[in-house]
Amino acid sequence: MVSITATDLKANLGKYLALAATEDVYITQYGKIVAKLTNPFQSRVEIAESLFGTLPQTMTLEEAREARLNEV
Repeated sequence: MVSITATDLKANLGKYLALAATEDVYITQYGKIVAKLTNPFQSRVEIAESLFGTLPQTMTLEEAREARLNEV
């Protein structure tokens, strides 16, 4: 995983597009992640596995959805 600023992405787009073929590139703006460049041909299994552990086990799906909506 690589984390870059939106300004850096604008200045080096080609570099990060090539990098996104092999690993995820997270774009930040004002210190918060706002986007992710990823390989569109990544297997669905890899995508699902990357999501494991992102939510606390004590949080329900509805609580996670509400928390996400409150961030926006």
